[in-house]
Amino acid sequence: MTPQPVLPRRAALFAQMPPAVFPAILGLIGLGLAWRRALAAFGADTAAADLALGMAAALWAFAVLAYLSKLARRPAVLAEDLRVLPGRAGLAAATMGGMAVAAALVPVQPMAAAGLLVAALAAHGALALATLWHFAHVPAASRPVDPAWHLSFVGFILGGIAATGLGWTALATALVYATLPVAVAIWLTSLRQMIGARTPAPLRPLLAIHLAPAALLATVAALAGLNLVALAALALGAVLLTGLILAAPWLLSAGFSPLWGALTFPLAAYVSALFVHGMAVTASLLLALATVMLPVIAARILAAWAKGSLAARTHAARA
Repeated sequence: MTPQPVLPRRAALFAQMPPAVFPAILGLIGLGLAWRRALAAFGADTAAADLALGMAAALWAFAVLAYLSKLARRPAVLAEDLRVLPGRAGLAAATMGGMAVAAALVPVQPMAAAGLLVAALAAHGALALATLWHFAHVPAASRPVDPAWHLSFVGFILGGIAATGLGWTALATALVYATLPVAVAIWLTSLRQMIGARTPAPLRPLLAIHLAPAALLATVAALAGLNLVALAALALGAVLLTGLILAAPWLLSAGFSPLWGALTFPLAAYVSALFVHGMAVTASLLLALATVMLPVIAARILAAWAKGSLAARTHAARA
């Protein structure tokens, strides 16, 4: 028997590129956007935030290229990654990352931002359809509603930030009204499930995702002039964030895992929402917490990717 060639480390890493790295990267981009709003709110130069956003955007682009190289080797890996929760959440975060990078580009490269926003929304839509196709072909017991559904089916709302910056208010308004009922349905279904069943400890960090739609709706609705929706979403976000903080020992009782990436973007997004609503003092306190917490979580997840352990722990498909 002819021995199989040993792949170089980089090729092996990309052949099983784990989508689970994307939530943490999305969190870093969200943190950069929050710092940009913070510096602007206090009349300071945003150059430092722009630099951080550039680095986070480059990291996102590198991860996207890594996944595309895996996809090019064997396109079926997309369907296989959608079968597992970390894969579904990670892929949705990847396309949401494109929307976040578009928001970062608006002040400096509006044409590039517009192109990236359209591409990211289209990719997110295709991914949502692929996710629905997957759910249609598995037993009902294998597709319970979970917080990651927000990323797949409500994540479009993130595109509203770049849309308002580009002057596409009609698109932002449409995104608010299209995603709001979906978010409410997922919130209510998840609440009923939590009342009726105990959430396993390893999956509890995913509950933080429930904060993200409230934060993004509060931001986009405010920027689009939908003040009643914006205030309601901001208030709901305050309730959700308070609950998450109070439940932190329970939420994190299983110890660190790649699912901690789910903690990053929701917090950064809510900080940005507070700045948009003029609540600079509260936002600054939360921004300080996010600035300490988010890079540490992201660094541990990125290190696990570099070492090759992240793919195994999150059951990433191999090309």
